[in-house]
Amino acid sequence: MNRFLRHASLLLTFTGIGMAFAFAQAPLPTPRTPPPPTQVAPSYPPAELDRIVSPIALYPDPLLAQVLAAATFPQDIPDAARWADEHHLLTGSRLTDAIAADQLPWDPSVQALLPFPSVLEMMASAMPWTQELGDAFLAQKDAVMDAVQRMRQKAYGYGYLRACSPVVVTGGPYIEIMPANPAYIVVPYYDPAIVYVPPPPGLILPRAMYCGFGIRLGVWFAPWGWGTTRFMWATHTVIINRAPWGRMWGNRGTYVHPFAVPRHPGPRPPDHHPAKPRTPNERQRERPKGDGRSGRG
Repeated sequence: MNRFLRHASLLLTFTGIGMAFAFAQAPLPTPRTPPPPTQVAPSYPPAELDRIVSPIALYPDPLLAQVLAAATFPQDIPDAARWADEHHLLTGSRLTDAIAADQLPWDPSVQALLPFPSVLEMMASAMPWTQELGDAFLAQKDAVMDAVQRMRQKAYGYGYLRACSPVVVTGGPYIEIMPANPAYIVVPYYDPAIVYVPPPPGLILPRAMYCGFGIRLGVWFAPWGWGTTRFMWATHTVIINRAPWGRMWGNRGTYVHPFAVPRHPGPRPPDHHPAKPRTPNERQRERPKGDGRSGRG
């Protein structure tokens, strides 16, 4: 009975505000302890890893890999989120030209997320969680990938993780979530409090996962690994820009992943483009509409 009342309450709330359960609006996991000292490798138990990966486990594989890599450079995230927000009107070759002209000093794994200001905003607004995510990926990559699969299996088994037109969900021993078009990456919205919890018999929230908003990348972003980034789940391998990601806790200060884009140590010159942050209406377009229909892509 308690379970049914809980889900009934969720359903009423969900119905009242439609798809406003976008994970970017839902509270992100709060670290239960302060981030571990940088000189000591963390060790998170499986339940903690499940909590840490829950907001991003249902991302398409290429986007998930880029977020995990970028989280290992948490010091870059706030400035990158601000730049992405202020230059959100730049797309395609105009955006890549601006990245080069402004000599952005952040690691290419962070630059890879500049076309996704909402993702960087989410990471920057929850830096303790971002720090946890990056530390866990550096110290326990295999365990993090296992946690992602556990959460995907839950969402799939409960009926919430299903294919929609922009993505293809492949079941089996390892669940893959791949973009139907490699040049169009969807940013899904969902509430972890719903999709990872078994619904009562006969009650499924059909709009619990929304995948109507996405970013068109094209060939311009290939140097950052888009189009060649993926997981090899069976061997716990993350491929970013055609090469296995080899940054771990022990070599985090020296490892340099191969990217075609130059690295600028800084300080960087003034921006060549005027800053124009997103308006509230522009931010809302990136979120689900109340009637459940797709937003812009």
